[in-house]
Amino acid sequence: MKELNEGMNIVVAGEAGQGIQTIEALLSRILKQEGYHLFSTKEYMSRIRGGVNSTLIRVSAKQVAAYSESIDLAVLLNHESVGHLKARLSKDSIVLGEKEKIALPGLLDAPFSSIAAGIGNMLFANTVAVGVICGLFRTDASGSEATIARQYSGKAADVLQGNIEAFRQGYALAGELFKDKLRLNIKKDKPGQGEMILSGSEAIALGALAAGCDYACAYPMSPGTGVLTALASYSKSFDIIVEQVEDEIGVINMALGAWYAGARALVTTSGGGFALMAEGFSLAGMIESPLVVHVAQRPGPATGLPTRSEQADLNLALYAGHGEFPRVILAPGTLEQGLLLTQRAFAIADKYQLPVVILSDQYYVDSYYDTPLPDFGSVAAERQIVKTSPAYRRYDLHAAPVSPRGIPGHGDGFVKVDSDEHDESGHITEDLGFRVRMVNKRMGKLELLRLEAPQPRLSGDAGAETMVISWGSTYHAVEEALAGGLGRAISHLHFSQVYPLPPGLEKLLRQAKNRIVIESNVSGQFAMLLERETGVHIDHKILKYDGMPFAVEEITARLREIR
Repeated sequence: MKELNEGMNIVVAGEAGQGIQTIEALLSRILKQEGYHLFSTKEYMSRIRGGVNSTLIRVSAKQVAAYSESIDLAVLLNHESVGHLKARLSKDSIVLGEKEKIALPGLLDAPFSSIAAGIGNMLFANTVAVGVICGLFRTDASGSEATIARQYSGKAADVLQGNIEAFRQGYALAGELFKDKLRLNIKKDKPGQGEMILSGSEAIALGALAAGCDYACAYPMSPGTGVLTALASYSKSFDIIVEQVEDEIGVINMALGAWYAGARALVTTSGGGFALMAEGFSLAGMIESPLVVHVAQRPGPATGLPTRSEQADLNLALYAGHGEFPRVILAPGTLEQGLLLTQRAFAIADKYQLPVVILSDQYYVDSYYDTPLPDFGSVAAERQIVKTSPAYRRYDLHAAPVSPRGIPGHGDGFVKVDSDEHDESGHITEDLGFRVRMVNKRMGKLELLRLEAPQPRLSGDAGAETMVISWGSTYHAVEEALAGGLGRAISHLHFSQVYPLPPGLEKLLRQAKNRIVIESNVSGQFAMLLERETGVHIDHKILKYDGMPFAVEEITARLREIR
């Protein structure tokens, strides 16, 4: 009999449209209220039906927040799932499915469809699967049923009762299915007080609300759309306008118009959408407008793999827009960073009057886990707007590099901005001396930003000879890999602000003799940026670009090969 004491990796796989996301949502709520720690992430194909989608749910006695390749229990809803997960299934994996659909030696037969048909609707099959897994964990049946009832409370009475009955029959089936096969002794924690289960999309959306964001717009583009839909749901309770625009060019210009009028605006998109915004992004640089753009990265070029994950848009964010102008690039690695960095993005954009990019990726926005509530008051939502006088000059060089920003109608001054080079009042000029002074004014913000840049997070042995360097969403996978037995003589340096980099970084990097950068792209974009900015050589690069996130086991194996 297989016995699990620390945690369990459950993978549910099937065809798009079979309700995998519903299974994920219900199990996460039920198991969290039982007192377990949870992490979940999904991988899905870019089609409405067909193919194979899967979701990983890690249930643990301690907090867990990283992708793992190993599977303790696989719940397969169609035969194609077998081939899709073949490389991840081991001799110790327990596989659950319908023998009528799936030909696999050792399969535990779970007749989801026939039970659902007996209740009256084949759509109840996914709730039967939820019941089976809850029965394995021996969850509180009444509490679990209450969660099922809340999920379907807006449905017709027969649908609600059918789902509850499907859950009950699945729950009863678990005892027989797993008898002499699997025993769970995973320690429960008390249901989290002051904790929430969040996705990366929700973390960024909540951070925007905390920052005083009152206007958000986008043209839907996976995987950035989740932030827009989260903000749309919050707009019922908060004073925020959320708008779907006809295209990305309209999006960026509407956001700039909102900032010009005094709003705090957020744009959310992906790499292909951001590419279309490059001219508007450059306009923000010229008119010195605040701007916050969230870019959820996916593999390119062109449409690429629209529902997969990659960290290949760093160079796009770094060099987007024609001409030269400063920008800031933030890359959250934890949910807390998603909340707080989004607040910080608005504060920086407003204070320094420039564009800020929040770089996440599909893995980050589509993953969620339980996390303590952060201190939302740590970054003030202060609007950097002045009341103008009749003598107001928008680009006053005496106040360089950051001139006071006025907005139309707030005071007696005339607020003029222009995409052409301009003088202090915002009027077009071709005076070459003014051109140099204005370029220097804009670029002068960069040194202030460097001085304000936060130091990267250093964990592990600070004096270690080997330093693993990561940025953005790889944080938790690296942390778990290093905690899993690679030894003490290794440290982890994680960057959540990737540009501009802070002063003193060269000295920190040179403390290690062996520097290893881990990132999800083919060329090592962040490694090249580090070398360019610090002059410090990166000894090794661990790169991945197949569209899947780094797994804990994969990082562990790759680091052992290098060391």
